[in-house]
Amino acid sequence: MNETIDPINRMRAITISREYGSGGGEIASRLAKRLGWRLIDHAIIERTALEMGTSTQEAEAHDEYTEGRVSRVLNSMLYLYPASMVSTPPEAFLSDEDYRSTVNKIVRVAAARGHVVIVGRASQVILAQLRDVLHVRIIAPFEKRVAYVMQREGVDHHAAESRIHTKDHDRARHLQVEYHQKPEDAHLYDLVLNTSLLDLESAVEVICFTLQHKAKGLATKTGELGPARGVSRYPDQPADFRPLTHRFEE
Repeated sequence: MNETIDPINRMRAITISREYGSGGGEIASRLAKRLGWRLIDHAIIERTALEMGTSTQEAEAHDEYTEGRVSRVLNSMLYLYPASMVSTPPEAFLSDEDYRSTVNKIVRVAAARGHVVIVGRASQVILAQLRDVLHVRIIAPFEKRVAYVMQREGVDHHAAESRIHTKDHDRARHLQVEYHQKPEDAHLYDLVLNTSLLDLESAVEVICFTLQHKAKGLATKTGELGPARGVSRYPDQPADFRPLTHRFEE
């Protein structure tokens, strides 16, 4: 078997976190095709709706938001006009906690089956403890993202800016409120790529390269990994080193 493909097959998943308009979704799609892995993005919403016995539209209202838009309206109406909401079906009041729990389960099951590229849905947090999962973050400067959204979605500059602000805000709040994490925290990821410097195909290449190296590291104990591995002591004391006692005496 090909020496590159063999170690990669030991990995079970790649999670892709992305700033809106950075090309992260397209990179995930190309990556899945390159590896022959399954891409999981909107399918999570459909599966969640199926398991919870609700509509895809209602599941979408909860997807990567702090509170489902439909639920916000219905819960407000329930508070203001309780009698008028008696006939409303139970699935209309899908709770954020139930939705989160179901998404967590689906993401874990997908990773357990293996060879999947999972886009968003807090997968970098849900699967954080698994060594055989690669976590990637895709970013780009705001104006580059505006240009991408204008070109891909056929909208004007103002509409593109508005969509980016809304999407970024909703995703960040979702991760912060539901999982107590911030998406921009670099420590959540193995790799952060800036697509203002890389075209999308080059980004796929870098991810594959990193995936291969993380796969090779699975045979090494976690405590033996890190920047200290394979390096020796400086031959001389670093020029900028001063004993702590000297600093306190100044």
